Amino acid sequence: MRSRAVAVLACLLVAGCSGGGEDKRSGQEILDEANKTMSGLTSVTVEGTTTNPEGKGFTGRITTDLHSRCTSKTTWNWNKAALEQIRIGKTDYVRPNRAYIEWWSDKPMSGPQNTWIKTPTSKAEPGDGLAACPRDFSSFGTAKRGEPTEVDGKAAIAVIVTDKSVRTGKYTFYVATEGKPYLLKVVYKGTDFHTTTTYGAFNKPLDVKPPTKVLDTGALDPS
Repeated sequence: MRSRAVAVLACLLVAGCSGGGEDKRSGQEILDEANKTMSGLTSVTVEGTTTNPEGKGFTGRITTDLHSRCTSKTTWNWNKAALEQIRIGKTDYVRPNRAYIEWWSDKPMSGPQNTWIKTPTSKAEPGDGLAACPRDFSSFGTAKRGEPTEVDGKAAIAVIVTDKSVRTGKYTFYVATEGKPYLLKVVYKGTDFHTTTTYGAFNKPLDVKPPTKVLDTGALDPS
């Protein structure tokens, strides 16, 4: 009895024993649980930075209900172009800055650019910079459990993911280990580019409203 009491006391004072036992989940189990938790959110803010080996890249921020209401802004670091967007159902409100318009039109523009443009989401095309509100939280590749760490002061576990379709790099997912198993950060490092994506403001109230003054492209082009 005495030796057991001493062992328990040592555990409490030195190791800070946990009543929950050792976490023996695999990397795949950790990632699957995180993706399930993220898919059930009512809102989330996602911020990311992507750069290529030359240092050119862009930053993006989107706050979304994961369905049909979201706001986003993307800024390119090499030409100062920026694109803001509000998506509500089947309507996009888009505000490109002057540098963005000059970049895509390849023509100079005089004066400031503060106009919001109203356009149906059906007009959005891949590569035009517009964001979709749904987010894909699903597992892929081969997941390997990493080491405990912290993300902005929050306890987390790293999960390293490799995939045959991505031959130039690997992903590291950071999953919260206290409270709900939220996905806190994803880092991709490859020879082609580096990306860091963070997640926060989980389930915060989402207030997405259209801008007050817009240029309606439907009124200009009824077809």
